[in-house]
Amino acid sequence: MKLLRYGLPGFEKPGLMHADGTVRDLSDHIADISAATLSPVMLEQLRGLDIEGLPMVEKPGRIGACIGHPGKCICIGLNYSDHAAETGATPPNQPIIFAKAVTAICGPYDDVEMPRGSDALDWEVELAVVMGDTAKYVSEEDALNYVAGYAVMNDVSERTFQTKLEGQWTKGKSHDTFGPIGPWLVTTDELPDPHNLDMWLDVNGERRQTGNTNTLIFNVPQVISYLSRFMTLKPGDIISTGTPPGVAMGMKPPQWLKEGDVMTLGIDGLGEQKQTVVAA
Repeated sequence: MKLLRYGLPGFEKPGLMHADGTVRDLSDHIADISAATLSPVMLEQLRGLDIEGLPMVEKPGRIGACIGHPGKCICIGLNYSDHAAETGATPPNQPIIFAKAVTAICGPYDDVEMPRGSDALDWEVELAVVMGDTAKYVSEEDALNYVAGYAVMNDVSERTFQTKLEGQWTKGKSHDTFGPIGPWLVTTDELPDPHNLDMWLDVNGERRQTGNTNTLIFNVPQVISYLSRFMTLKPGDIISTGTPPGVAMGMKPPQWLKEGDVMTLGIDGLGEQKQTVVAA
């Protein structure tokens, strides 16, 4: 299934993307695409619905974040071997973990704000994992059983905030609109293997990132198992798994985003996003 949320910010309704390209309303069956509706039992009930009988949404309008009210968003840094190489960093021996504030999560076509004082705004196309079951001390062999689905995410970053100010990376990752996710949450039955997906990102129509999830240093089961040693992962939590090469920080000289720039990005089977940079 391709699950989505449509409507104005804070008033999104749950929907499903039909194979014919129409949006079908799920409001009669669930309140939202969120922690309460992502359990294996609930997803199985949704799969059993008569999709043809669901109301068609003629004009869905804005598409919101594909997951509502996530409890946390945990990101993995330097998790592509070719991205680590472009930044001059040594590939890590263990996953690098940082948090993105959940207030950064937004829709896949919402504007991205350039923060006040920003001079190094960057892009990062990433595979996002959305949890569907509580995971604590899970094995790599069982890890994918706890996943509800996958989505495209743009881990927007302010590099001066991230690397030049004292402290951890979180302050460069957490401004409002720094986490566009969607357009859909693609459930695991439709995407059983997340480890051979082409991914790309353009800025103003010019290709900047090209990659594939087969160059992940730590794959999805490894990341889930590792994180579950240090924190309990709950339904609706987001894990953003890292970015391939081609970020502005790796260019010589860097070509930071500016107001009016347009980012377009996508991952095989997970859809596409588009954002315009505006002043905060």
